[in-house]
Amino acid sequence: MTRAAAPDADSGSHLTARRNAFVLATAQAVVGSAAPVAISTGGLAGTWLLLQDKSLATLPVTGFNVGVAIGALPAAVLMRVIGRRFGFSAGALLVSLGGLCAAFALLAQAFWPFVLSLLLIGCGNAFTQQYRFAATDGAPRDYQARAIAIVLAGGMFAAVIGPQMVNFTTGLFRPAEFAGAFFGVSILGLLGMFVLSGLKVPNATSHAVAPEISEPARALAAIIAQPRFLTALLCGVGSFAMMSFVMTGAPLAIVACGHSQQVGFFGIQWHVMAMFGPSFFTGRLIARYGQERIIGAGLVMLLASFGVFLSGIAVWQFWLGLILLGLGWNFGFIGATAMVAETYRASEKNKTQGFHDLVLFTTVALASFMSGRVFVASGWDMMNLAALPIALVCMAALALEARRAALRPATVF
Repeated sequence: MTRAAAPDADSGSHLTARRNAFVLATAQAVVGSAAPVAISTGGLAGTWLLLQDKSLATLPVTGFNVGVAIGALPAAVLMRVIGRRFGFSAGALLVSLGGLCAAFALLAQAFWPFVLSLLLIGCGNAFTQQYRFAATDGAPRDYQARAIAIVLAGGMFAAVIGPQMVNFTTGLFRPAEFAGAFFGVSILGLLGMFVLSGLKVPNATSHAVAPEISEPARALAAIIAQPRFLTALLCGVGSFAMMSFVMTGAPLAIVACGHSQQVGFFGIQWHVMAMFGPSFFTGRLIARYGQERIIGAGLVMLLASFGVFLSGIAVWQFWLGLILLGLGWNFGFIGATAMVAETYRASEKNKTQGFHDLVLFTTVALASFMSGRVFVASGWDMMNLAALPIALVCMAALALEARRAALRPATVF
C-alpha cells in the first residue's frame, strides 16, 4: 500500500510545485516590473533633480539596491512568522507605497525623498527576490532548478511592462517626466497582492518535505563555511554586481554619447528581456549540464558584453552589449542560485536565504553607487575594464569547485 501511494504523492508534489512556480512567475512579472522602472529612470531622474554634483545621479538606483539589501533579513524573518503568502503580499504593498511616494517626490522635485522612496521600493523588492527560493519549497529536488527558472522567466514580462510603462507615461506630469511610471508601479504592487493570494505553500508534513525538515538545523556559520556555498555565493554576487555596475551606468553613457533617452529605455528593455527570457530553458540546461558549466557560460557572456561595450558607442553596440550582459546574468545567477539551494536543509532555508540575499544586495548596492562615480570620474570604458578582473576571479573559483565536486560523492541534505 505504501509503495503504491508514493507515485501519487510524488505526482502531487510536482503539481503543487508547478502551480506555485507559475503563481510566483506571474507575481514576478507584475511586482517585478518595479525593478526595470527604477533602474532605467533612477539615474536619469537623479540627473534632472540634481543641480550640481552629477556624480550622485545614480544614488536613487543605489537607494533601490540598498532597500533590497536591508530588507533581505527582515523579509526572511517575517515570512518565517506569518508565512510566504502573507509575507509576499506585504512586500507587494511596500512596492505600491514606494511607487506612490516616488511619484509625489518627483512632482515636488525633491531629490532625497525620491532616493528614500526608491529605498522603500527596494525593501518591497527584497520579498520579490525570494520568489525564486519559495519556488523550491516542497518541490522535488529534480524539479527545483526548473522551478527557479520558471519564476525568473516571469521577469521577461516585467522587462516589457516596466520600460513600456515608462515610455507611455513619459511627459504626463511634466516637468516630472517619470512620475507617471511610478504611479503605475503603485498600481502594479496592488495587483501583485491579488496574484499572490493564489499561492499555496506546501504543508510542512507533506511527503515531499517531511524527510528534510526532520534533519536538525545547523549553525549558519557551518552552512556558509562549505566551499560549495562560498563558490555559489561568489559567482552569484559577482555576476549580479558586475551586471548592476555596468547596467546602471549604461543609460547615462547612452545619453552622454548623444543618443536619446528612448534608446536608453529600449536598451534596458532588451537587457531585462535577455536577463529573464532564457529562464524558460535555463533550468533544463542546468539539469543536463550541471551548475558549474552553466555558470561558466554566463561568465563568458559577461566578458563578451564588456568587449562589445569597449568596441564602440553606436546604438547597436550598446544594445548588443546590454543583451549579452543580461544573458550572462541569467546563466550565472540562476546557476549560482541552484547551487546555493543544494547547500542547506529545509529547516535552514530562512536564515540561509536571508544571509545570502543580504550579502548579495549589499554588494549590488555598492556596485550601483560606484557606477555613477566611476562614470563621471573615469568614463564608460573604465567601467567595463574595472569589471574584467571580477569575472576572472569568479571563473577561477568555479574551476576549483568543479574539480572538488568531481572528487567527492554526492551529498543529500
